[in-house]
Amino acid sequence: MSTDTLLVEPSAVSPSRRVIGGLLRSREIAVLTVLLAVIAVTTVKSHAFLFSGDSWRDLLLTPSILLLLAVGQTVVIITRSVDLSVGSTLGLTAYLTGSLFVDHPGIPIVGVFLAGLLMGGALGLVNGVLVAWGKVPALVITLGTLYIYRGIFLTWAGSDRINPSDMPKDFLALGTKQVASIPVLTLISVAVLVIVGYYLHTARGGRELYAIGSDPDAATLYGLTVSRRVVSAFVLSGALAGLAGVLYAARYGTISSNAGSGIELQAVGAAVIGGVAIFGGSGTVWGAAIGAFLLVTINRALPIVGIPDFWQRAVVGGLIIGAVVLDRVLSARQERKLVEARDQS
Repeated sequence: MSTDTLLVEPSAVSPSRRVIGGLLRSREIAVLTVLLAVIAVTTVKSHAFLFSGDSWRDLLLTPSILLLLAVGQTVVIITRSVDLSVGSTLGLTAYLTGSLFVDHPGIPIVGVFLAGLLMGGALGLVNGVLVAWGKVPALVITLGTLYIYRGIFLTWAGSDRINPSDMPKDFLALGTKQVASIPVLTLISVAVLVIVGYYLHTARGGRELYAIGSDPDAATLYGLTVSRRVVSAFVLSGALAGLAGVLYAARYGTISSNAGSGIELQAVGAAVIGGVAIFGGSGTVWGAAIGAFLLVTINRALPIVGIPDFWQRAVVGGLIIGAVVLDRVLSARQERKLVEARDQS
């Protein structure tokens, strides 16, 4: 038998083997495996983590708000930007939600959701315009608007807060209602995840966002409307932060001036841990969603296994650093392969 017959051409590999091979190399599968391992180890340590009372419901419900922020953050990061203002946007829209119910009794719940989306989108538009047409780095712009939006929130809310008694019971019921044992807020977040994920991977506009993140100059030369796409990414991130603010109000009922404080870093962390390249051009919202579940689950799991608060934060920080380093290693490896293939040709 000749050696040629022992060689298998890539085209001869069965589709199922190609799919399995792709899954085994997938960052999303790797992060999902870590998530399942954390759940399994913690459940062995304490069965109450998963099997007592509302544990299963909380495992699905708690990450739902962070999931929305992570999805919006992913779209922005894909374009080589970042949105650090989403926590302040969430707080503002959450307080807007409560204020609308206080100032306009009987307002339709759908109207409140639309108001949250519009306000969040408007705040995201400010970021997008300053970044895309002002040519100022997104890190600088959104760090500034983080403090500006938070300052507006503090001025508006002051020492007051919105209480559950100020909002309709039907609205607050969204925070606890379930469909087939799955929380409604989780279903809303997953629906948004599916829509955005489908758009990114099938629509021309979604593919253009990846092209812009991979090489903005080349995208401009190719004729893509880079500025408009970057603005749209920030508008989407702001709108999803606005939606998260409405869900926050339904979930917690009480809204004070510290609502959403610090959650923007968790959103960035969830996206990066989920495989979204911080330098743009690659990553998926599916990975970011798994990253959001992983972060929230770790925060719940580590105290149960007896790890002190300092090490809880260190673990999350280590995951983020490890994800960034892995991205750079994989990128360098891919570049070497492309160079070798070019030299051989």
